[in-house]
Amino acid sequence: MDDLKKQLEIIKRGTVEIIVEDDLVKKLTRSLETGKPLIVKQGFDPTAPDIHLGHTVSIRKLRQLQDLGHQVVFLIGDFTGMIGDPSGKSETRKRLSREDVLRNAETYKKQVFKILDPEK
Repeated sequence: MDDLKKQLEIIKRGTVEIIVEDDLVKKLTRSLETGKPLIVKQGFDPTAPDIHLGHTVSIRKLRQLQDLGHQVVFLIGDFTGMIGDPSGKSETRKRLSREDVLRNAETYKKQVFKILDPEK
């Protein structure tokens, strides 16, 4: 099995759908041809002290991407955490103080880097 098929198989494992899969194939092909890893970014709002089960699904997928040699950028949205970004919800989340958000962000980092490699 070639590297492209192997990477696609691993990335698709456990997913329901990859939006614009052809774009992913093109990016993976370019990555393999140039030797440059993909840079994959995902952000989380630290609105609670602990990550939840839903977070772990995507964090695990990020780890798989790291294991394939790609670079992961884990973002913590401190501003959106403070303002209570309602993204897709009918109600705005409770506003948090900057101190609460920073405290939550620290616990997120401790938890996430048990799964992700902070050097990758």
